[in-house]
Amino acid sequence: MKNEGIEGTERFLSPGKGRGLRAVMHFAVGELVFACPAYSYVLTVNERGAHCEHCFTRREDLFKCGKCKQAYYCNVDCQRGDWPMHKLECVAMCAHGENWCPSETVRLVARLIMKQRVTTERTPSERLLLLKEFEAHLDKLDSEKEEMNQTDIAALHHFYSKHISNLPDDQALTELFAQVNCNGFTIEDEELSHLGSAVFPDVALMNHSCSPNVIVTYKGTVAEVRAVQEINPGDEIFNSYIDLLYPTEDRKERLLDSYFFTCQCTECTSKSKDKAKMEIRKLSSPPEPEEIRSMVRYAKNVIEEFRRAKHYKTPSELLEMCELSQEKMGAIFADTNVYMLHMMYQAMGVCLYMQDWDGAMSYGEKIIQPYSVHYPAYSLNVASMYLKLGRLLLGLEKKTQGVKALKKAVAIMEVAHGKDHHYVAEVKREIEEQK
Repeated sequence: MKNEGIEGTERFLSPGKGRGLRAVMHFAVGELVFACPAYSYVLTVNERGAHCEHCFTRREDLFKCGKCKQAYYCNVDCQRGDWPMHKLECVAMCAHGENWCPSETVRLVARLIMKQRVTTERTPSERLLLLKEFEAHLDKLDSEKEEMNQTDIAALHHFYSKHISNLPDDQALTELFAQVNCNGFTIEDEELSHLGSAVFPDVALMNHSCSPNVIVTYKGTVAEVRAVQEINPGDEIFNSYIDLLYPTEDRKERLLDSYFFTCQCTECTSKSKDKAKMEIRKLSSPPEPEEIRSMVRYAKNVIEEFRRAKHYKTPSELLEMCELSQEKMGAIFADTNVYMLHMMYQAMGVCLYMQDWDGAMSYGEKIIQPYSVHYPAYSLNVASMYLKLGRLLLGLEKKTQGVKALKKAVAIMEVAHGKDHHYVAEVKREIEEQK
């Protein structure tokens, strides 16, 4: 495939940012800027049996691979389509049995190696940016990241060396893992549940802004980029690399740690939303600045502690952790404060897992309004919250409220996912069934 570019856009050198993508035509809100098929992708292990390994379609009548009995497909065509990649895992899974447990990143890198070996020309995923052009930022990796890279390389050798002949040397693998960690994407469904990991070179060309003018959603294993702000010819096209709920300092920290740059976008320089995001409870005597700083430190620690605790604590212990932290933070923070919202969201997730529908709904109802204020317009986080809430309300036979929430989700999804997306059709069907 020749380098044909992407209609309506061009690659350019963005001042202070390196290469980037800009518009050469006008894009209206909700308009598709471009679509990019995955160069390589992998379905997450937890979704096996619920989604087709090849096209990521969600359905109940999938059939399994006769050899490994782990991968599921829509039909023979999907199985054949996936075989060049699946055969690698199929043999490895059969050989390792229950001990087969490489991380998703290791699985994705194994597939990338195989894909690169059979690919001689530029692919439809690389119309503007080649995979080999990905930044690795090897000079910026700290010892913790280097150690993680080494662990991944060891796992790749352990699980795949017998099934991939002549693996690249450690230096090449270090670079490849660093490239994937910095440029990879997670594919999510309409409720933002994790479906898998993938590499979309052309999507990776876009630079970051905390006030993005496009949003990336997925149709199977194809990434779709749509305008969420009016884009004029000459405008740079910006995606967001991170969750935009948090205040400027937190976002900058996360971007520097994961992507190695200091964000200078309009949102980071104006800090226009920080006051609302860090709302303090109205008390007869306002807390001292040091008390607030101390509570922020506590909040960041408890968020990190909870992330780790998910791997070893029981759901009821996790819920207790959420409740205790909210109680403590609530002495200073308002309920609309993003750190309170973070722990409410975690609590909602635990309630859903425990099938405590009432508990999940009460958290969802507290979260949705502040989310609508803190996130940019057409946010997937807001849409997915309306969706979860709507489905919960319908399940609890609160029909009018449920339909209202689903309609709000659809209004965002029609812009973010596009009016013809199957997720939009599904939600509209749910609304129709209530009539």
